[in-house]
Amino acid sequence: MQVMIFAAGKGTRLKPLTDVIPKAMVPVGDMPLLQRVYGKVFKAGADKVVVNVHHHAAQLKNFCRLLEAYYGTAIGISDESDRLLETGGGIKKVREEFTEPVLIHNCDILSNVDLRKFYSASEGHDALLLVSERKTSRYLIFDDDMRLVGWKNIDTGEVKSPYEEVRNGTARNTHLYAFAGIHVISPKVFTLMDTWGEAFPIMDFYLTHCAQADFRGYLKKDLKLLDVGKLDTLAQAGEFLEILKD
Repeated sequence: MQVMIFAAGKGTRLKPLTDVIPKAMVPVGDMPLLQRVYGKVFKAGADKVVVNVHHHAAQLKNFCRLLEAYYGTAIGISDESDRLLETGGGIKKVREEFTEPVLIHNCDILSNVDLRKFYSASEGHDALLLVSERKTSRYLIFDDDMRLVGWKNIDTGEVKSPYEEVRNGTARNTHLYAFAGIHVISPKVFTLMDTWGEAFPIMDFYLTHCAQADFRGYLKKDLKLLDVGKLDTLAQAGEFLEILKD
């Protein structure tokens, strides 16, 4: 399993903690966020891991060296110190590092998903996106075969899709699910990134090319997930970890 962990975010919603440490090193229980995610992908069988860095990059690089020593594995570093490349640009920058489908995992996501099972389910697809029935204002749109066909903001009514019938609301048998921040992308579609700039969101890439590539959703109905991106959710994290043990 080849993995990229996004750890380059500025963590502005976690201030003042992130004034002195990167978001990926914010402690949850007795362990920094990045170590929790890295430990999970390590147990799932990851044999190649790349971590991107930007905010407090030097601290994060040093911490990755400590993780290497602790787990006895190498961690590749993608340095975005000069410019934060967003999720799509971050993948594009290191795409030549990967020869197999890449599990993409945000460093601030805690969940009960079986990463090995999820990764295996991506076989034969150009990308597989973990989704749930969580209530939100922004949803991904899928057809009956769980093929990605668009995105919708239900508060504003805005729809993004390469399909006219999805944009005008006449498409039948479509389903709205919330993206969980974990996905697998195949190197087969990396060439589609050639026309994209240096920095771009991966979701824009998926929505632009979903008519020509096989991007699927993976619905986990019993998904337990916490996005530790804000101080209030950070305060809930300890209790959430106890729930994951159940």
